[in-house]
Amino acid sequence: MHLYSTNSHTLQTTFLHAAMQGLAGDGGLWMPTALPRLPQSFFEELPRLSMADMAVQVMQAYIGDEIPAQDLEPLVRDAFNFDAPLVRVSENIYALELFHGPTLAFKDFGARFMARAMSYARSVQGVQADSRGDLCVLVATSGDTGSAVAHGFWNVKGIRVVILYPQGKVSDVQEKQLTTMGGNITAIEVQGTFDDCQALVKTAFQDAELAKKIALTSANSINIARLLPQSLYYFRAVAQLSDDARKDVVFCTPSGNFGNLTGGLFAQRLGLPVKKFLAATNRNDTFVQYLASGEYYAKPSVETPSNAMDVGNPSNFARIQALYGGNLEAMRRDIAGATISDAETLETVARVEKTSGYLMCPHTAVGYLATERFLQTPEMAGATGVVLATAHPAKFGTVIEPALGKPVTLPERLQDYVRKEKHATLLSNNYDQLKAFLLTSQG
Repeated sequence: MHLYSTNSHTLQTTFLHAAMQGLAGDGGLWMPTALPRLPQSFFEELPRLSMADMAVQVMQAYIGDEIPAQDLEPLVRDAFNFDAPLVRVSENIYALELFHGPTLAFKDFGARFMARAMSYARSVQGVQADSRGDLCVLVATSGDTGSAVAHGFWNVKGIRVVILYPQGKVSDVQEKQLTTMGGNITAIEVQGTFDDCQALVKTAFQDAELAKKIALTSANSINIARLLPQSLYYFRAVAQLSDDARKDVVFCTPSGNFGNLTGGLFAQRLGLPVKKFLAATNRNDTFVQYLASGEYYAKPSVETPSNAMDVGNPSNFARIQALYGGNLEAMRRDIAGATISDAETLETVARVEKTSGYLMCPHTAVGYLATERFLQTPEMAGATGVVLATAHPAKFGTVIEPALGKPVTLPERLQDYVRKEKHATLLSNNYDQLKAFLLTSQG
C-alpha cells in the first residue's frame, strides 16, 4: 500500500512505515495514492460473511501484499473478535452498534487493529526499534480514543502510550478508563480543550530535536492504521440490511475529528453502495459550515453534552479535501451536513427511550435526530437511515440521566474501572511542559 502526504504528493511511504510514523514529516496526513475496487463477487457474498471474514478481505484489499495474507489474517481476526449489530429503532432508521468491543466504544475497531499492526511492524526488518528506545505512542483524546488505545496497547512490549485529555471535558467513566490502566500507559490531564491536546501532539511530531531522542507515533485517526478499520463497519451494516433496504442507504455519522466519515467515504470508493452520507455535528460545526459556505474557518471548540465531538478544527478534513481534490460540489453530492443543539440532543435521548425503549448516548442522539430530519426531505423519500451508535450510553450517565429522569445501569465492565484510582499528570497547554515530560519520563 502506497501513501502520500496531504501536504505534498511527492512525499510518499508504505503502510507499515506510515503506521509507525503517524504523521508525515511535513505535517501532513498519510493518504492512499489509490483505493482498490472490491469485486462484485465480494458484495454478492457480503450478507453471508461474518464480521471477521469480511474484515480480512477488506483489509487485505487495502494493504495488499505488504503484510502477507498468512500474517494479516490472524492479526485481523484477533483485532475484530466482536460484532457490530444493526438494531432497528424506528420504521426506517437503524442504529449500528459499535460499542461491543472491550471499552464499549467504536474506537476499539481502530485501536485494536493499530496496536497489532504496530507490533507486527516492529518485527519486520527496517521498522524495528532503534537507539531511541521504546516506541512512544502519543495520542490526544476527547473521550473514547484514550481508553480504546490504552486497552489496545496495554502491556505491548516495546511500546509506551502517552494519552493527553482535556481537564474536566471527558465523562467520569471515560476518565477512569484511560487513567487506571497503569503499566505502559500514562495519562496527562491538560488544562485546556481537545483542540489544545491535538495541537500539542502535532507540535511534538514536528519537533526535530524531540525526534532525535524519542521514536514517536500517533494513535489518533491521523494515523492511517487506525483510520482504515473505520470503514469496516459500513460494510457490516449493509450486510445486515434486507435486499430492499440496502438499495438506498443513508449513513449518518456523528462527527468530531471526522475519521469515521472518512472511513465511510473510503468504503464507498471501494464499491459500497451509499445513497448519501450525513455528517451530524453538535455546535462544533466547522465542517457543516464549510459545506454551506465553501469557506473553512477553524474555530475554538465549545463544550457540549456530546463531548467526543467537541472538535473545532477536525484533522481529517485534510483527507476529505484530498479525496475530492478540493472539489466542493463533488463533496456536496456525497455528503450533507447537520447541526444539532445541546437541548435537542438531550431531548432526543429522552424521547427515543420513551417511545421505542432504545437508549442511546448523546453522540448517537445527535446522529439520530439529524437522520430523522434528513429522511423527511423529498429527495430522501424511501431511503433507509443507518446511524453510527458510537458508544454505550452508560458511559455518559451523568449527562443523560437528568434528561431521562432515572439512573442508567452501568455494565459490570465499566464498574470495574470506576472502582479504580485515577492516576494522571496535570500539565498546562504549553508545549514546553509536554516536551520536558516526554524527555524525563522516557523509558
